[in-house]
Amino acid sequence: MRRERRRHNVSYIKKFFDFCGEKERKQFYFSIFLGVFHALFVAMRIPAVFVVVKAILEGGLSKQTAYSAAGIICASIVLQTLVSLKTTMLQTRGGYHTSSIKRMEIAEHLRYVPMGYFNTEGLGKVTSIATNTMDNLAGIATRCVMVVTKGIITTLVIIASMFFFKAEIALVALATMAVYLLGTELMIRAESKTSDKATTAQDTMVSRILEYVRGIAEVRNFNLFGRSITSVDDSIDAFTTYSTHLETTYEIAMFLLSSLNKISGVVMMLMSIAFYLNGSMSLVYAVMMMICSFMIFESLDQVGAFNGLTRTIENCVDKANEALSSPTMDIDGKNITPENMTLTVRNVDFSYDTKKIIDNVSFEIPEKTTAAFVGPSGGGKTTITQLLARFWDIDKGQIHLGGTDIREYSYDSLMKNFAFVFQNVYLFNDTIENNIRFGKPDASREEVIQAAKAACCHDFITALPDGYDTVIGEGGASLSGGERQRISIARAIMKNAPIIILDEATANVDPENENLLMQAVASLTREKTVIMIAHRLKTVENADQIFVIDRGKIVQHGRHTELMNEDGIYKRFIGERKEAAGWKISSRA
Repeated sequence: MRRERRRHNVSYIKKFFDFCGEKERKQFYFSIFLGVFHALFVAMRIPAVFVVVKAILEGGLSKQTAYSAAGIICASIVLQTLVSLKTTMLQTRGGYHTSSIKRMEIAEHLRYVPMGYFNTEGLGKVTSIATNTMDNLAGIATRCVMVVTKGIITTLVIIASMFFFKAEIALVALATMAVYLLGTELMIRAESKTSDKATTAQDTMVSRILEYVRGIAEVRNFNLFGRSITSVDDSIDAFTTYSTHLETTYEIAMFLLSSLNKISGVVMMLMSIAFYLNGSMSLVYAVMMMICSFMIFESLDQVGAFNGLTRTIENCVDKANEALSSPTMDIDGKNITPENMTLTVRNVDFSYDTKKIIDNVSFEIPEKTTAAFVGPSGGGKTTITQLLARFWDIDKGQIHLGGTDIREYSYDSLMKNFAFVFQNVYLFNDTIENNIRFGKPDASREEVIQAAKAACCHDFITALPDGYDTVIGEGGASLSGGERQRISIARAIMKNAPIIILDEATANVDPENENLLMQAVASLTREKTVIMIAHRLKTVENADQIFVIDRGKIVQHGRHTELMNEDGIYKRFIGERKEAAGWKISSRA
């Protein structure tokens, strides 16, 4: 890491080029090539001004000379503007296309990482990479490349032209440029640790804000404003502190470097006067050196204004590469169509990091049967169902679908066989039709309506102002819990997968919606292999087999009537549910 921080800032830009796609990289290289012509067009003003100044000092400025010089200067400005416009468009397009492509690559890559990645890294960090990091890369990187490369090339061209007038003064200008660039390099090194901390603080801040917004209902319910806001405020304060330190360091460094430019300009002017007075340089050359001293350091100031941001480019590229290099499961299996939908689990172990969650579990769920998982919270029920669909890779044992290990399937061909209905439904900020069509992207409007009718949600959809074209907002916040569940079921019906996994799908539904929801579930699960996690008696009592999970193990297994004859967790579980269902508030007359 230390070696990385000692690289020259130009290598940061190269690192960004390597990060870009081939097409975008060519756009940046071509823009730098055009930057040479931009510098030459800027330098065209020097001979034009030289001719005018020489003529004035010699008392012989003619109209033809004045018009010719003015024409050259105008042509210089026009050509410089056209080239600048073209380079800006090339680099802007390259930067934003790179950001867009990398966002899609990250999204595609994250499809295949184990679900534990999101527990470890946190939603805030992933969100920050996809939003802030990519925005910074598109904006800051583009401007850095454009201004720094153009400024350096322009400065070098002007210095080269100064050698034709007086080599000693040109060498002073060249030394000033070297010291200036060295100063920005030292500034980047000094800021590197703080820059890393600021980036980490930004990720933490985004995570805290997301956590606060998502949990706002609980914050209000338990009056946790002080504690929650303190956590958010602390993350904001940390980010503010590091950002302020970065800006302060940057401003002080830029003040010193800008002062160096001005002092160097004064030195160059004094040298020009001295050379003129001792007769080693003509007056017109002395005047031209003074003009060049102003032109050269204007370009350098622009370089310095953005050179300090090149470290940000590396941070952005590193964070994006970190997401893209996160370990994925082996997804390059075969496109297999299973002979049947029987699921077989043999001696499976699974751990989150070092914490064992599933311990030597074995069972079989025959095709077109219903299996229910019940047991205490945190026992591993949801984890087992997710292992079946390979949300994670198991540590030990085997899981077979249709007699083939699920790790032999390509991930996409495996997922075609599963449809999920979760307790907490997520709907996208889109129309209801598109949310249902998510289960089958090429479905027609008629197919969407048929799925909605089967899921018992057609009536409430048509009652909405725009019907199926109603935009429901992120997360489906404008719909009730039961309505969201039924749309989720419609989406699963649309997918028509042979295996349905219901994870507490009816847990949070009010009595008015329960009957409709159960009808929707019946439509979804007809002639399917059904795996459910449920706490309601009516949901599990008709299952073909029930697995009682406690502390990652199957502690009971059988049908409802068989388990009720055993003294164990299931019997107590059912007794508690019956007692809760029969409980009511009594009143005295």
